[in-house]
Amino acid sequence: MGLIRYNTNDYRPTSFRSMVDRLFNDEFVGGSMPTFSPKVDIAESDKEFEIQLHVPGMKKGDFNIDLNDDQITISGERKIENEKKEKNFHSVESYYGTFNRTFYLPDVINKDKVDATYQDGILTIVLPKDEKKTTKKQIAVK
Repeated sequence: MGLIRYNTNDYRPTSFRSMVDRLFNDEFVGGSMPTFSPKVDIAESDKEFEIQLHVPGMKKGDFNIDLNDDQITISGERKIENEKKEKNFHSVESYYGTFNRTFYLPDVINKDKVDATYQDGILTIVLPKDEKKTTKKQIAVK
């Protein structure tokens, strides 16, 4: 008797009926808007931290960025466009709805110089380090 490997990645085609059932049963439970969590990249250099949120299809005014004590909260809403009524979508894999991401900040951030830009579907937030707070000390071995 041989072993049969169990495949958790079932790639069978999805029927249209199951897509519609999933849309109405999973996405809109309780009549609320679906939420999603955009992908985030965080990098650090000697002078700053950089947060990048991947949120294509949004506008600059769709974002709220709040800086509170030791946290930064980025929120917004990606709305589905209902203007093109002549299209009948068979599959929608894009995420729509509201999102809210909160990150704890280290003490070395200069909160007065935080900057945010949005270009090509990527929201970039630059958090510069305060040079007065970043003290690097080298200890001599005796």
